[in-house]
Formats: sequence, structure tokens, C-alpha cells
Amino acid sequence: MASIYIVGILSILLLIQNSNAYEFMVGGSGDWSLASTSYNQWAERSRFQIGDTILFKYQAGKDSVVQVSKDDYNNCNAASPIAKYSDGHSVVKLNHSGPHYFISGLVENCKNNEKIVVVVMADRSNRAPTSSPPSPAPSGEESPSPPPEGGELPSPPPAPSTEDNNPTPAPNVASSIVTSFIYSIVAFAGSTLLFVL
Repeated sequence: MASIYIVGILSILLLIQNSNAYEFMVGGSGDWSLASTSYNQWAERSRFQIGDTILFKYQAGKDSVVQVSKDDYNNCNAASPIAKYSDGHSVVKLNHSGPHYFISGLVENCKNNEKIVVVVMADRSNRAPTSSPPSPAPSGEESPSPPPEGGELPSPPPAPSTEDNNPTPAPNVASSIVTSFIYSIVAFAGSTLLFVL
């Protein structure tokens, strides 16, 4: 009987989980190497939100992922990183809106386009703001104006269109949706069981 209550409580906790964050695999496959296609083309087609994560897979000890400033990104300079990852299976959480710059820790790889700019969209929900201050707009771009007082927040811009106007979701997004659906079914069944007893 006690085990049924435990299952019920765990099921309710599953219902409460945050299913809004996604894990993106860099480039679509997660492969962080020179052999991959253009990372920035992939990033431009993706819509990153605050709280999402990006997975970088590479051979530990042979490469690394370095988060840098815009200038260091442009110059392939990994000498003063914001963060450095070298475990071969790096998951980076996107905590604030604006551009995030990543390069290979190997200068030659970076110069051969093993680098990426990930632009995280501004939070347009009615949730309380995160503790991280927003990043300034990239140079040459205007910062977004603050929302009007007492008014509604403006709606986010439409998603970029693709050639066929019928994009298929990335595998990581689809798996997150399927996982959330399964968790919801299990949570519903467990909570129903809890209330029946």
C-alpha cells in the first residue's frame, strides 16, 4: 500500500516537471568536429530559448568547446574563455538571451569553421525574469525596446521559413515531446491510482 502512495507522489512530480526546455545536438547530430557541415547554418535554422541546452560530442583530449566573447570568436582566440569544456560529451545550458559564441579549443580547427554562434531568443512569456542580465544586442543591431507599461508584451517574431514551408522537427525536439507525453501518461496513471485508493 505504501509503495502505491510513493508511485502516486512520484507521478505527480513528473507532471510538474519543466517540459519547455530542449536539448539541441550541435549541428543536428551533436558531432563537434571539422567533418561536420556549417554549424552556423544549422544554428540560424534553430530557435533557441532560455533554459535550452546544447550537446557537443567530440573525442576528449583531442578537442574541446570554448565559450568566448564576440572578438575572441572572430579571432579564434581561446586564451580568455568564458567557459571551457573538454570532457567529450559537453552539455551547455543557455541561461540568457542574446548571442553565445563557441569555438574549438584548437586554433586550426576554429580557423577551419569549427565554431558557432547561437542566438537565444528573448523571453516573451509572463514569467518573472531570470537572475542573469540580458546580453547587449550584437554591434550594428538595435536593442529591443522594453515592453509598454501595463500593456501586453509584443508577440515574438515568426519562425524563419524553410524552403518547403513544412519543416520536420529536429530529433531532439521530437524525443523531448515523446518523453514528455510518456511521463504525462505515467503520471496520470499513477496519480489516478493514488486517488482511487
